[in-house]
Amino acid sequence: MVISQSIRTALIGAGPRGTSVLERLLANWAPATPGATLHIDVIDPHPAGPGHVWQPGQSRLYLMNTQSFYPTIVPEDPELAAPLAGCTFDRWREQQQQDPHPSLTAEERAELSRLGSADFPSRALYGRYLRSTLEELLSRLPSGVTVDFHETTAVSVRQAAADGAEAGGSSAPGGGRPGSRKFDVVLRGGAVLTVDAVVLALGHLESRLNPEQRELKAAAEDLGLLYLPPAAPADVDWSRVPAAEPVLVRGMGLNFFDVMGQLTEGRGGTFVPGEDGRLSYRPSGREPLIIAASRRGTPYRAKAALDGYYPQAVMLRYCTEGALSRFAEAGIQPAFDHDLWPLLHRDAIWAYYSTLARSQPGAVLTDPDQFLQTLEESLRPHAHSAAKWEDAVEDVIDLQVRPAHRLDLLGLAAPLAGRSFGSRAELDAAVVEYLLDDARRSALGEDDPVKMAIGALHHGRAVLKTAVADGGITDESWVAGLRGWFESFVEGLASGPPALRAEQLAALARAGVVRFVGPDPKFGVDRKAGTFTAASPWVGAPGSHGAAHPGSGGTGAGDAQGEPVAAASLIEALAPANRVTINESPLLEQLLKEGLVRPRLMMTVEGVPVQTTGLDVVPHPYRPVGSNGSVTDGLYVLGLQLSAAQWGTAIAAEARQKNGPAYRSGQRTLRDADEIARDILGL
Repeated sequence: MVISQSIRTALIGAGPRGTSVLERLLANWAPATPGATLHIDVIDPHPAGPGHVWQPGQSRLYLMNTQSFYPTIVPEDPELAAPLAGCTFDRWREQQQQDPHPSLTAEERAELSRLGSADFPSRALYGRYLRSTLEELLSRLPSGVTVDFHETTAVSVRQAAADGAEAGGSSAPGGGRPGSRKFDVVLRGGAVLTVDAVVLALGHLESRLNPEQRELKAAAEDLGLLYLPPAAPADVDWSRVPAAEPVLVRGMGLNFFDVMGQLTEGRGGTFVPGEDGRLSYRPSGREPLIIAASRRGTPYRAKAALDGYYPQAVMLRYCTEGALSRFAEAGIQPAFDHDLWPLLHRDAIWAYYSTLARSQPGAVLTDPDQFLQTLEESLRPHAHSAAKWEDAVEDVIDLQVRPAHRLDLLGLAAPLAGRSFGSRAELDAAVVEYLLDDARRSALGEDDPVKMAIGALHHGRAVLKTAVADGGITDESWVAGLRGWFESFVEGLASGPPALRAEQLAALARAGVVRFVGPDPKFGVDRKAGTFTAASPWVGAPGSHGAAHPGSGGTGAGDAQGEPVAAASLIEALAPANRVTINESPLLEQLLKEGLVRPRLMMTVEGVPVQTTGLDVVPHPYRPVGSNGSVTDGLYVLGLQLSAAQWGTAIAAEARQKNGPAYRSGQRTLRDADEIARDILGL
C-alpha cells in the first residue's frame, strides 16, 4: 500500500521515544499522489528532543550510564528506511569536536573537547544531541509534511464522534484504515486536536507514593523534617538539604550517585588523586553527612573498563539467540528458571573460569587446558539431567580450583551476606574494602574473572530481551523469575556506574563524608526526638557476631534491632515507580478509567492473577487492549509503558558496535517506532 491521502497524527511525549516516531514518520513519508499531507502534533510540557529527562541545562555532574559509543536516536538497520538526517551520538560527538556548531555553549564545548568514545557523557550533552538531531530533521522536512509543537500536557484522548460514518465503511483519513474513527486530544487549557492516530510515548512519569513513603512524608510535615520522595534527580532542589548535618539516603543504585555528586562536588568539594593512585576528597565544608542505605548494604558493582559495550573475551556458548529461538520453533513456551537461566548460568560459569585459567593459572590445581576441557564437558546441556549438571560442575571445581578462587555467582550481588558488624566503623571499613576491590577489578577489564562472569550476564541480558518479549516465557516465570529475582540480581551486577564513582565513594567514606547503614535496613520515625531513623540488624546488634545471615533461616541478629542512625532529612534515591496504575498522569488515568487501555494481568504459579507494571498490548505495532478486550485502531504505545510486553524498556537504543555482537534487542525500540510510523502511514 502507498500513501494517497492526508494524515494527522499526535505524538504524546517528545523525549527520545516520541522523537524516534517523528524521525520514522519522516523517513517513511513517500506519498503516491500530489497533494497528500502529513501533519504531526508533538505534545509535551518539556522541550522536544530531550524531553523531561535529558534537558541540556541540567547539572553536568549527572552522567549517562553508557559510554559515548553506545546510544543512538536514529536506526542503522539496512532493512529500515534511511534516516533523512541525524547520526549516532558518537558520530555527532566527533563532528562537534571537528566543527563545533555555533550554538554550542562554552560548557558543551569544554565537555566535548575531553570526551572520548569510551567515556561517559553527561545527560545534558546527550540532551543537546537529541535536540540537535531534531533540529536537523525539522530543517529537512519532506514536501507535504508539517509539524506543530505544543509545550503543554495532554489531559485526555477520546475517540471523536463519528461524522455520519458509523456504519464502518467510510474512508476517513487515518493511514489507510477503512472506517477508522478520529481522536480528540484535549490539552491542558482546553484546546482540542482532532487527529487520525495517537502515539503514547509517555516516558518517565511521576507516581503516587507507597504506604510507607506516605507515612514518612506525613511525619516530615508534622515534625518539620525534610523528606525528598522519588524523583528525577534534575527535578530536585538540592539546596534544601542542610550542610554539616546528617542526611539519610535510601537506595544505592544509579540515582544514589547523582545524589552523592550534588551533595559533594556540587557543593564545591574536589577529588584529588594521590601518589598511590587512590583518590582523596577535599571537602568544601558545605557537605552534609551522607548516611547511605540499601537492601544489599552496598552500591551496584561498577562497570569494567572495556573497549566496547560487551567484553570481547566473552562469547556466549549456551544462552545464544539461536538456542533460545529453538523453543519458539518447537512451539514451546519456556519457563525462565527451568529453561533459560540454566543456559545463562552455564555461560557465566564458563566466562569466569576460562578467564581465571588464562589470567591466573596458579589458581587452577591441574593443567589449565585440561581443567577447561573437563569443565566444558560438565557444562554440556545434555551431558547430565537438568537437576544434576550443577553438581557435576561443582565436583570439577572442587577438585581442580583453589578454594579462594571459586565462583559464588549469586553472592556477587550480596557481598555483605553472611557477615555482621560490631560497629558502624567496622561496617564502613568493609564497604570501602569492597568498593576498592571492585574498582580494581574494573580496571583489570577482560583479565578479571568476576567482571567477565558479569560480562556474560550482560551479553545474556541482551539475548533474553528478545526471547522473553511478547509472551516469550510463561506468565508465572515472568512474575517470579525474570522480574521476581533475576532483574534486581543482574541490574546490581551489570547496570552499575563507571568505576570512577566507586573510587569516589570510597574516598568520601574515608573522608568521613559518607557512612553506611548496613544490609536490610529498617526505616522509621522517632517522634519524641523528631528525627528519621534507620537501622540494620547486622550492625551493632546484641550477639551480632556469628549470627545467621539474611535469608539463611537462622535467628541471631536478623531478629534484633541494630545500632540506629538518625537524621532530620531523608532522601529517596530512587526513580518514581514505572507502574501504569500508580503513575500520576491525567492522561493515563483518563484512559484507564474510561477503558481505552488496561494494565496487563499475569497468572502466578498458584493461579492467582496479578497486575503487572505495564499496559496490556498486542503487537505489532504495539496497540493497547481496552478494558473489554478490544483494540482501538489508531492508538499506539511505545517505551516504558510496554514493560509488561518487553523487558528493559528504559535504556536507549544501541548503536552498532565496531567490535561486538549486534543483538536484535539493541535497536528494538527504533524498529517499534518504525512499525508504528508505517502503520500510521498505511504502509
